[in-house]
Amino acid sequence: MARSQDSATGFQLVDTDTVAEWRTRLRVIWKSDFVRSFPFWFIPFFIMGLGVYGGIGYNTLISLTDYEGFSQGPDFTQLDLEMYVQAMNDPWIWLTAKNTFILLIVFTTVTMLLGLFLSIMLDRGIRFKERVQTIYLLPMALSFVVTAQFWLWMYNVDNGLVNVILGVFGLGPYNWIGNPKLVLGAVIFALIWQFSGYAMVVFLAGLQSIPNDQFEAARVDGASIYKTYWRVIIPQLKSSSVSAAVVLMIFALKAFTFLFSMFGQYRVPKGTDILATLMVREAFKLQNWAYAAAIGTILLVMALAVIAPYLHYQHKQGSL
Repeated sequence: MARSQDSATGFQLVDTDTVAEWRTRLRVIWKSDFVRSFPFWFIPFFIMGLGVYGGIGYNTLISLTDYEGFSQGPDFTQLDLEMYVQAMNDPWIWLTAKNTFILLIVFTTVTMLLGLFLSIMLDRGIRFKERVQTIYLLPMALSFVVTAQFWLWMYNVDNGLVNVILGVFGLGPYNWIGNPKLVLGAVIFALIWQFSGYAMVVFLAGLQSIPNDQFEAARVDGASIYKTYWRVIIPQLKSSSVSAAVVLMIFALKAFTFLFSMFGQYRVPKGTDILATLMVREAFKLQNWAYAAAIGTILLVMALAVIAPYLHYQHKQGSL
């Protein structure tokens, strides 16, 4: 090991081996793919971090203030949890949270069950398989705006197709949109119609990845088709079920666009008022920006509660 030494003080000044080692390390880092790709990934990473995570952080900060609109900027000198305390004591918050939870659970569960049933029918090779796939996949290609206007016509009290069909059997007419007891179910049914095709595709891909040997083995053992799917095939669709459930839950939390398009800007009825519509109304109609930011943070926590278990599951499976 070579060192240079100050003759006056006796201190060792430079360890030439250490310098050479650090130069080698720096040279390796400089030539690494991470550094070379830096100009390509840093700009979009910075924009995403600023626009997404920066926005989340700023929204959380706003929720700790008393900000009430554009007349003056938020005061960050006194931060507290007043908006969250107000939210916990607001009966309307609990009503919208209840509606959000019902929408989340019922929509996700029924859509997954319908998608699983359709995928099994297609996997069994039913007649007109291609036409069935097209019919159920077509709504997925439509936007929330188109779907909302379509079902607004379908639910019309006077000449909507739903009431016309029910009238054939001597039922109705029902005010699906105006009745607070029916409107949430009507919205959930419309969303199921739109996204059942997505669940069908996810489960069908999972079914087609299962080897045919398992079907043959179950048949040799004398198992019926019902028992084969219930005991052998469906338990192997855990990964497909988790993926479909997470995506459907996220779409349920984003149902604001559908409700906004169907009912108008601030006319969402009490029966379908969810946290997202309440947040927008508090911000843009009532100018309660800090309170709306607190509701947005609550929605973020709900979304994280949906995504976090999925990420943990994927990590355990070695997919992350």
